[in-house]
Amino acid sequence: MQKILVLGGSGFIGHHVCEALERVGLATTVPTRRLPARSVQMLPRVTVVRADVHDPAQLSALVRGHDAVVNLVAILHGTAQSFDHVHVQLPRLLARTCVEQGVRRLVHMSALGVDVNGPSMYLRSKAQGDAVLQDMAARHGLRLTLLQPSVVFGADDRFINVFAQLQALAPVVPLACAQARFQPVWVQDVAQALVTALLSPTSHGQRYELVGPEVFTLAQLVRLAGEWAGHPRPIWPLPEALAQAQAWVMEHLPGPTLMSRDNLASMQTPNVSSGKCPGLSALGVRHAAPISSVFPARTPPAR
Repeated sequence: MQKILVLGGSGFIGHHVCEALERVGLATTVPTRRLPARSVQMLPRVTVVRADVHDPAQLSALVRGHDAVVNLVAILHGTAQSFDHVHVQLPRLLARTCVEQGVRRLVHMSALGVDVNGPSMYLRSKAQGDAVLQDMAARHGLRLTLLQPSVVFGADDRFINVFAQLQALAPVVPLACAQARFQPVWVQDVAQALVTALLSPTSHGQRYELVGPEVFTLAQLVRLAGEWAGHPRPIWPLPEALAQAQAWVMEHLPGPTLMSRDNLASMQTPNVSSGKCPGLSALGVRHAAPISSVFPARTPPAR
């Protein structure tokens, strides 16, 4: 195996995956609709190309000549149609294209807690996409691996950093779903596990749950973000009605969506390991990094 196509390679998880592939000497192609892709284009073995992976002809040209494909494309916010487009139809098209081009190895980034009967469009659509890939793998001999991480953290994430930035601006944090549970996993542990899975025949047909060593409530994570940033704020847990109202407002604000009603629905499902699937240790990550190793608490600035 020498040449890997990484869909979503210019994103947060993607650029760490590309760096991990670089370290083991694999050449990587990263398609993106927007250039430049500064997060990865300086890596020596990465080729960045402008392409729309949802276009069948362009995807076919991209897949051709590669030894394996990694799919990291996902969205957190959107309509039922957009979730279906990204999480179901793209995996279907990708699997079909792999079969047509003779590329048998496919690693797909799913998510923890996915369920076709889940409470949110996100969880349902991700589960449907997994089912499509598993069906295509069974019928056409694809060597498929599914990875299911909890919320992924890192120094450059859009999770801990967002809550840290909010606490720099606001005197209090009104928080929906304060008791929702997560088992955060470090992005570099995820990237290392993915590369190991990609190269290991024992991962074919397997599903892995990628989680860190600790379980937190959302309120605890927000508090940790404030402590790390040096300006912790009081947290006000919101009742359901106010949480829904807050999410509705945030959906309609200009700029990137930070919270949606579908996110609230997703948080009804604990984002923690079920214990039913192998995890990071099965993919060579023996000691998963705790969140405090990346986001240590800081001393608040003097006033």
